[in-house]
Amino acid sequence: MPGETPAQPTLLYSLYCGASALIAPFAWRKVAARLRAYGLPETRVRERLGHASLPRPGGQLIWFHAASVGESLSVLTLIRRLGEQLPRAEFLITSGTPTSAELIEKRMPPRCRHQFPPLDSAAAVDRFLAHWRPDLGVFVESELWPQMLVRARRTGCPLVLLNARLSERSAEGWKKRPETARFILDQFDLLVTQNQRTADNLAAMGAAPERIRPGSNLKAVSAPLPADEKTLADLRAALRPRPVWVASSTHEGEEETVLAAHRLLLQRHPDLCLLLAPRHPERGDAVEALIATAGFTSARRSVGEGPNPDTQVYLADTLGEVGTWYALSPLVFLGGSLREIGGHNPFEPMQAGAAVISGTGHFNFAETYAELTRLGAATEVTTAEQLAEQLSLWLQEPEKLEAARTAAAQFISRQSDQLDQTVASLLALLPAQQQEAP
Repeated sequence: MPGETPAQPTLLYSLYCGASALIAPFAWRKVAARLRAYGLPETRVRERLGHASLPRPGGQLIWFHAASVGESLSVLTLIRRLGEQLPRAEFLITSGTPTSAELIEKRMPPRCRHQFPPLDSAAAVDRFLAHWRPDLGVFVESELWPQMLVRARRTGCPLVLLNARLSERSAEGWKKRPETARFILDQFDLLVTQNQRTADNLAAMGAAPERIRPGSNLKAVSAPLPADEKTLADLRAALRPRPVWVASSTHEGEEETVLAAHRLLLQRHPDLCLLLAPRHPERGDAVEALIATAGFTSARRSVGEGPNPDTQVYLADTLGEVGTWYALSPLVFLGGSLREIGGHNPFEPMQAGAAVISGTGHFNFAETYAELTRLGAATEVTTAEQLAEQLSLWLQEPEKLEAARTAAAQFISRQSDQLDQTVASLLALLPAQQQEAP
C-alpha cells in the first residue's frame, strides 16, 4: 500500500531457506531419478539444478512458470497474444513434469522454449536467474516457491501471480502466519485472481489491495485442444451411425460408476458406445480389467485397436488425444469429480463444443461450476443413475443438448475480454522502450 514499509524477511522464511539447503541434495536425487526414468537426457535433468540446456536469446525475455500440464497449456494463448503485441520478445516456460514438457513443446508459440525449473535452493535459483535474466516473471495459479520469488525480485524482475487460485484451507493456513504471508505476496507487482473470493483472501493475507485484480480462469480462454483429423475421421467411420458419449479424465474409483451408468444407458440405447479416457493412461490395464469384469465388449487404443460395430466401450488410454475425443462427441462426463479429487478443466470440452456433466467433487473449480450450472452449460450428478438419466435426456431430446452447448459457447466467448485486460496489465509492467514494435 502507498506509504507502507515493504515487508521484510521473517524468521519462518529464514528457517525455510536453511531447511531447503539441507533438503536440496535429497530432493535432487528424487526429481533426477524421476526425470531419468522418463528417458530424458542428463542435460535436461540438470536443468533442475539451474543448469540451462539452451542459450538465452538476445533482447527481452518473459518467463512463465507453471506446475501442471493444465496450468502450462493455459498460458500458451496468452503468450501468443503477447507475442503479437511484442514482436521482439522471447518467451520461456518452466514446468516440473516431463508430461507437461512434452505437451508444451508440441504446442509452443513462436519464440518460445521450455526448461525445467530449478529446485528452490539458493544455488540452483541463482544459477537459473544468472543465465536467463528474465525481464518479467509470471507465476501461474498457486505455484509459489519462496526463494525463487524472493531471489528473482532482488534482480529487479517484476513478478506477477496470474490466474491465482487459493483454497479456503490454504488461505486460513497463511493467515496464521501473517508476516510471512505478506512478505511472500509483497514480491508480486500484480496479482490476477480467478475469482473475487481469492482476491478477498489475498487481501486478508496481507497483499496490497491496489496490486490485486479479480479476473477469470485463464484456462477459459486457452486455445481449443488439438484434434487429429485422420483419427477423428477413422473413428466416425468406424462408429457411424452409433451415438457416442465420452467419460474423460476419470480416476480410480470412478470408472465403476461410469460403467454402471453405461449399462443403464444400453437398456434404452443399445447401440451406444462409451469412449473411456482415464486421466492417467498408465492405469490402462486396471481399467481394461474393470471393463471385462463388467461384461462389456471393448477395444483398446494404446495397443492399436479401433472400435468395431460390437464395441461397447472404447478404452482411450493414450496421452494428448483428448481434444480428438471431445471433437467426436458433445456428450462429455468429466472425471476427477465423483470423488473429492477437485475436478478437471471444464473449459476444454466446452471449447470443443461439448456440454459437460460433472460430479460434485470439483472444489478446484467450484465457482466456475456454480456459474455453469446456473447458466445451464453444465450439469452435476452423484450416482450412476443420475449420470445415465442426464445422458439419456440429451440423447432423446437433442434440443436440450443444443441449449446446453449454446450456453457453454456463450460463456467461453465472454471470457475473451478478460484475456485482453490481462495482456494490457502485463504490458504495463514492462519498460516502455521494450514494448515498441520494430
